[in-house]
Amino acid sequence: MRMTESKKFRWVTLKAFLTFLAILTPVAITPYRANGQVSGQVARGLELATDHGRVVAGQEQTISVFLKLHDQAGFDQAVADLYDPTSPSYHQWLTDADFAKYAPTGAEMKTVKQELEGHGLSTISIDPQNFSIRVHGTVSAIEDAFQTELHTFTYKNTSFQAPRWEGVLSGAAGNLVAATSGLERHAVHPNFVIAKNPLTGQPLFSKKITATDTAAQIFNPPFLTNTALTGPSTINLKGIAQPLPLGDYFGPAYDINFEEFVSYTPARLRSHYGLTSLIQQGYDGTGQTVALLEAFGYAAAELDANAAGNVFGLPLLTNKNFEVVFPEGPPLDPNAGDLTGFTGEIALDIQSVHAIAPGAKIIEVASAGQDNEDLIASLEYIRTHKLAHIVSCSLETDAEIISGTDEEDSFNNVLERLAAAGISVQFASGDAGDQGLGTPLGAVSVPSNSPYATAVGGTSVLNDPLGGEDIVTGWGTNVTALQIEFVQDPPTSVGFQFGAGGGESQFFAKPAWQKALPGNGRQVPDVSADADPETGVPLVVTSGGFQSAEANVGGTSLATPIFSAIWAIASQFNGKPLGFAAPAVARLKKGEITDVVDTSRLSTDSLSGTIVDQSGSTFFSTNALFAGQTPSIAQTNFLAAITNLHQLHSAFAITFGADTSLTVEEGWDNVTGFGEPNGLPFIQGVTGKKKGVSIEK
Repeated sequence: MRMTESKKFRWVTLKAFLTFLAILTPVAITPYRANGQVSGQVARGLELATDHGRVVAGQEQTISVFLKLHDQAGFDQAVADLYDPTSPSYHQWLTDADFAKYAPTGAEMKTVKQELEGHGLSTISIDPQNFSIRVHGTVSAIEDAFQTELHTFTYKNTSFQAPRWEGVLSGAAGNLVAATSGLERHAVHPNFVIAKNPLTGQPLFSKKITATDTAAQIFNPPFLTNTALTGPSTINLKGIAQPLPLGDYFGPAYDINFEEFVSYTPARLRSHYGLTSLIQQGYDGTGQTVALLEAFGYAAAELDANAAGNVFGLPLLTNKNFEVVFPEGPPLDPNAGDLTGFTGEIALDIQSVHAIAPGAKIIEVASAGQDNEDLIASLEYIRTHKLAHIVSCSLETDAEIISGTDEEDSFNNVLERLAAAGISVQFASGDAGDQGLGTPLGAVSVPSNSPYATAVGGTSVLNDPLGGEDIVTGWGTNVTALQIEFVQDPPTSVGFQFGAGGGESQFFAKPAWQKALPGNGRQVPDVSADADPETGVPLVVTSGGFQSAEANVGGTSLATPIFSAIWAIASQFNGKPLGFAAPAVARLKKGEITDVVDTSRLSTDSLSGTIVDQSGSTFFSTNALFAGQTPSIAQTNFLAAITNLHQLHSAFAITFGADTSLTVEEGWDNVTGFGEPNGLPFIQGVTGKKKGVSIEK
């Protein structure tokens, strides 16, 4: 078929189209821990960052100080036993009385508190069992208390605060401190991705909802389609008023219809994950609560979710099944969510959980700030206030390379206690592949690298154009321009756009439940779900004062609430909390999870082409079309399709399943983990229970 032709696009648009972030040369990274010993508090990548000098002395900040446990080794073993099916304490979650056996004493907390206050820091709160204390004061007071200097650094496009040398609380109190959150400050950011027009940089689809143009009218066909791929077929490309070059391409086409946008409805997603019949039989998350870890919040979240719910036949959110909690009080700026991108993130998290587990209660836990210290404080709040046994967090701080011991250990400190209480915390693995390192080693993000977090990777979910069940690949989007007004001769590489994060930690050792996996460090991710915005979801969100309908929304910010909602259904099926998900997923047998493998029902060279110019004809295989990508694609067997990406008189080649140096393999891999949940077999596998329910065909 021939691509649609319309008004000309001038070559100046190509400049914006080809702009691509430079990727740094891979660097040698020295592990933090050797034989279990911590080599230092300062981030190992600090020497690669630019030091912009000390933080303003009078700036006020909040920090959390975590005290050492009594018998840390004993506590570690007790938590391990909770997740060992052969242990008598398997799934016997720790109570407050159990925690008290390991908790710091009141006298120890008093010593730490007095030392902090002696340096001019004021106490905000103390954990009920003395695990931590949160204080507030000036940077000058914090530096004085911890005998260090706090500097501002930049690494690549990231700005962060870190101690110039290891900070140790002065006096006898220093010997009581396990970690401090807030000396090192990284901005928390959503893993929210919306597919964009490659020439204009604008979202593929975003339309204002009005009284005459409702969400139902916008989201109903022909605007949305569940059919991503068509073909394979031959597509002839020809420039405007130019006889040569010509391009003939053969292969599947992705979203080739200008009037349709690929965005999966709740019913489509539930069917893909084998949940339709389970939900019809009452297994819809009823009786379960999913806490969403967010920042700032936004007033129209419930209204937006119900606007989408009305379109897709979901039960309304009310004060009985939806709640907003501000652990630090509401943010000072009511528009903070809009300014930081959290508004779309919150809308996506709520609407995704509700789509998959419509019977579950949702609690939005919104911090007043957006850095790692705020996030850690919210996690602590969820445990101490017993809000939920399932926590979904689509956020991450920064790459492991610029995270120091204090930040890593602060997250791990809190997450281990949540696991001990039977709470599963899911974190997104990220949307930047190997983060430009060119290797999976050290490419993980914080805090998904914690051995007490369940890391959720990403997939692309595609229909099979030849008929049959869905094709599932790892999420990795690369784009090559085949035509922009004129046929590109040769095709022009645009590069890697986004893809699921993953890799091997160089901070945390591989946990026991990953002993069968390669490497020495904690491997990320554990599990995966649809994350590709090109196979994403529709969304209703209020931003900038008006409500809009958006399509092609994804990121591991989509995958994480999808899996968290499935975990809620599994917990309902189990009859009691299942706790930390990752160890149970690692024990699943063949058939109990969909293994995402490096293959498809289409040939390896799924898209190929021939360009004819004055010099003759040149053949381009699939791999040749993407040979110029930066960073290079490690994957050699991936699905590629031709598309216009809703840009008139343009054609592009797009990949599904090629994610920087990360690769999709049989069994566990660093893009999709052990794979995707597959309905009843998955739920029976993680619960060990067989009930009289029918399986969806």
